[in-house]
Amino acid sequence: MNKKSKSLASELDEFITPFRHDGAGKFHLKDHKTDEKGGLDKETAQAILDANKKRLVDFQEKLYAQDRWSLLLIFQGMDASGKDSAIKAIFEGINPQGCDVHAFKQPTSTELDHDFLWRCMIALPPRGHIGIFNRSHYEECLVTRVHPEILDKEKLPPRLVTKNIWRERFEDISAVERYLSRNGTVILKFFLNVSKEEQRQRFLDRLEEPSKNWKFSMGDISERALWPRYQAVYQDIVRHTATPFAAWYVVPADHKWFARVVIGSVIVAALDQLDLRFPRVDKESLSEFATVRKALEQEGKGGKKRDK
Repeated sequence: MNKKSKSLASELDEFITPFRHDGAGKFHLKDHKTDEKGGLDKETAQAILDANKKRLVDFQEKLYAQDRWSLLLIFQGMDASGKDSAIKAIFEGINPQGCDVHAFKQPTSTELDHDFLWRCMIALPPRGHIGIFNRSHYEECLVTRVHPEILDKEKLPPRLVTKNIWRERFEDISAVERYLSRNGTVILKFFLNVSKEEQRQRFLDRLEEPSKNWKFSMGDISERALWPRYQAVYQDIVRHTATPFAAWYVVPADHKWFARVVIGSVIVAALDQLDLRFPRVDKESLSEFATVRKALEQEGKGGKKRDK
């Protein structure tokens, strides 16, 4: 690790390590506060967010040019936990040519004709790209588990739907994530941990502000009634799929500005570890460049200079 990496890791560590779970030790969701501020105020947090955005723009350009690594960001959380707004705020200014966002909602008939991982696997980011999953394959261990009737629509042979199906899906997901990490995909998984009271306030905001009405549906309320079940399942997901190569970050989400500090810090610190750099041009190409430059300069002699 170079000196720069140590400095950046040290600078951002307080916003990363406390929220990281890689499978070592026990995990209880109730032990993680939803209203953590990290000792920051909004002004200081904005300064950190702005600095991280500049770093991210620089890292993404090098990631794209180097064309060796890819970055997969997975966002999970209850309705109104702030996934959409976090993605928008953190990735402001990013070149869309090297960044793809996928939102996985209710499966289509075509998707139901494939295995549960298929629709996410065909959306994986290619080398040099950042892929953002706003909800992901983890929905197939979450919503499907809370609503068993959805599993019936997945057309699995009945004898394969056993009491072990969720453990088997956790194993399948971890195996795929290990495979991806071994092939150059860096996986960062974020669970936006919002409180039930904060969700209530955000739902009220959606009802009171006309510009936010479209975000609200009565289905949000019926899912809210299943809050304890969802929390239990999320805890199970983190416990069984957190690994050193695909850790979970349990992000305090009651204060959106702090959630963005945590998420942005995790992303730029991970990219910093990749030693990203622009590809070096070989000697033969440099010689060709010199020839081309000379020809262009000769062509422009006596011509009108362009305005800059």
